[in-house]
This record gives sequence, C-alpha cells and structure tokens, in this order.
Amino acid sequence: MSQKVLLNATEVNIILHRLACQLIEKHNDFSNTVLIGIQPRGKYLANRIAALLKEEYKIKNLQLGHLDITFYRDDFRRSDKPLEASTTEINVQVEDKKIVFIDDVLYTGRSIRSALTAIQSFGRPKEIELLTLIDRRFSRHLPIQPDYRGRQVDAINNEKVKVNWVENEGEDSVYLINN
Repeated sequence: MSQKVLLNATEVNIILHRLACQLIEKHNDFSNTVLIGIQPRGKYLANRIAALLKEEYKIKNLQLGHLDITFYRDDFRRSDKPLEASTTEINVQVEDKKIVFIDDVLYTGRSIRSALTAIQSFGRPKEIELLTLIDRRFSRHLPIQPDYRGRQVDAINNEKVKVNWVENEGEDSVYLINN
C-alpha cells in the first residue's frame, strides 16, 4: 500500500478560506441559508467552514446542522457488520431555506442522494447546493456535481482518498492511497 500527499495543512487552510469566500459571494449574510454537514466526515468540514465564516469573516447569524444519512443509504442492509448511526443535529427550520450540503469527498454521489432524501424529513428547502473538499469526478454513479469544490482529483477505482482533520486524526491533510 502506498500513499501520496494531495494536500498538506497549509493547502487545506487556503482551500477552506477560498470556499468560505465563495459561499459569502453567493449567500451574502446567510440570513436564508443553512449549512448542513453530512455525517460522519462532512461534519468536520462544515464545522471548520462555519468557524471561518464566524471568526474571520464576521458572519453573525450562521445556521449550522449535521445530518446522519445511515439509514437512507441504498446499501445499508448489505453490510455484514451492524451500522453505527451518527447523530442528526438540525435545530433550525429548513423549509424554504437555501441549504448547502457539506461533505469531505464526493465519490459516487450515493451519499448525496441519501442526504437529499433525508433532508425531506425536516421540510422542503427552497434550494440545495453541494460543497465538497475533494471531487473524484470520474467515479460518479449518479448525475451529481458540486457547486463548490476544493480540489478535483482523478483517482482510479482501486485508489482511495483519505481526508484527515486535526480534530480526529491530529493533522489537516489529504492522501491518495493505492491498495
């Protein structure tokens, strides 16, 4: 197994700032926007983007939630081991709001399809966008594309993209792992 560094901590930080600025350009004061981190790993990216928007760019009333999609996935019954669901924390109204789904890696698009189904339990959003740190563009099973992307990666199917966050792995980095 070999691994290659795609992004180091400095590059991740630069990308996070760029993504935050792109969101500000589109959503201005965020009064009608809710950021939703897709559990489990999109939560870290969503929290980091939200912190940047609040602390660095002084966005006041930012609304943030986390959405668990475990039992909305089309493959959840196929696993031999029991699944562990994450928590859903959506304490804001999504009805008629602009939603920005946030996930670390966009691969097949199946997680996003699951999130689209899951969010309907909370109301009908006015609009839904997708922000992802890594876009594996040649791996889609569904016609889903990000509105905001940190970096596009052309990885073949036996390669895996691993995103590390300082909050859980002790470093901000992205690796391409070849099995």
